[in-house]
Amino acid sequence: MRKFKGWTIPGHDIPEGARDVQPGPGETIDIISGEYRIYQLKDGHRFSTDDVLVAWYATENSPQANRMLDLGSGIGSVALMVAWRRPRTKIVTVEAQDISIACARKSWALNGLSEGVDLRHGDFRSPEVFRPEDERSFDLITGSPPYFPLDSGLLGDHPQKVACRFEVRGDIADYCQTAARMLKPGGGFACVFPIDPPHQLDRVWKAVASSGLRVVQWRPIELKAGETPLLGVFWMMHADDLPEALETWQEPPLRIREKDGKTSLEYRLVKLRMGFPPN
Repeated sequence: MRKFKGWTIPGHDIPEGARDVQPGPGETIDIISGEYRIYQLKDGHRFSTDDVLVAWYATENSPQANRMLDLGSGIGSVALMVAWRRPRTKIVTVEAQDISIACARKSWALNGLSEGVDLRHGDFRSPEVFRPEDERSFDLITGSPPYFPLDSGLLGDHPQKVACRFEVRGDIADYCQTAARMLKPGGGFACVFPIDPPHQLDRVWKAVASSGLRVVQWRPIELKAGETPLLGVFWMMHADDLPEALETWQEPPLRIREKDGKTSLEYRLVKLRMGFPPN
């Protein structure tokens, strides 16, 4: 086993010779969970804390998931992290952007995982992306919906980033509707979304209510000590899978950084669970 700054890197090694692969023009190959690597564009969308939070919250709440669906999977970061922590889970991803799914395909191949994933290229709102047997078949669904309507900011950026930040192909309501249709009875949907300003959190509650899901629990994310939490991670299930009397549990905020800028101890432990060095 390899070590990094005193930390033993867990999980299996990637295939022999894979570390010798060089990134293409405008690409980087970066460490993600354990020994896994991910292709990313230098100037495009790159995996972030949001993705780590979704993968962590999903795997914390679904220890026995057999089949997973990642909606709007982008470069595949959430699904790769889930695959590292839940290696026996069968994974389906859906991504519309050519450039993102191309990166994802290379990442899964680089890690020797291509046979264990079904990468689908298309808009998850399109009926042809799914098969009849997909409906109500996934124990676990994940998603990192874009945060902003198209008319809420300047779009002048790398096109891959634009589609990850702005609602080019659906919003939180579309994610909830699709998750409700594909979620197996007893399964759960994990996602991240802004909670400040308050109208963003209102959008979550409206999307959940209109889809027939219910938020079982959620956790505000405090990016720095003393600041208002800007994000939340949510765990949802079908409302008809739950007793009516069960209330939504709002967990205490998870702090990412302390006032001095250092990573909080709790988030260091989150990273450790997801195969990252706990620094």
